[in-house]
Amino acid sequence: MAEGLQPQVGQSLLFLTDEQLRKGIEAMFFAYRGFTADPDRILAQKGYGRAHHRAIHFIHRSPGTTVNNLLSILGVTKQSLNRVLRTLIEDGLVESTVGTRDKRERHLHLTAEGATLERALSDAQRDRMRAAYRAAGPAAVAGFRQVLEAMMDEETRHHYEAMKDKTE
Repeated sequence: MAEGLQPQVGQSLLFLTDEQLRKGIEAMFFAYRGFTADPDRILAQKGYGRAHHRAIHFIHRSPGTTVNNLLSILGVTKQSLNRVLRTLIEDGLVESTVGTRDKRERHLHLTAEGATLERALSDAQRDRMRAAYRAAGPAAVAGFRQVLEAMMDEETRHHYEAMKDKTE
């Protein structure tokens, strides 16, 4: 358990002090900075940011996903996503095809070059997660996942569960 989060004798985790919660919040901020550092360096070489990374990640996870589905997963504006997708398509990383049943739909797939970038980004994050999980141990990993899932709102949890179903 992270320093500062261990309960005092007789104190339940349900009754954390504001100071203990603040330390947890700060740990989350710094962990996120570490988690994104390696991908950020890779993305910067191409002039991309985290929005590009998120789009690439979820297109990889759901090949053929629609633009509307990606909008829902990412929770961004259509204008913001269109800017990101336009760049990725122009740079040859994402391919957009017209739907066969509904011509208004655009289905998204990574190209071979897009898949290569996705693999580099994911490998960097998997390496960091694997090392952290090994250091923390199985019980901490399960607890960490429970905490993250408990922080999700209902819509986010729906998308998360749908992604989990694809790998089980």
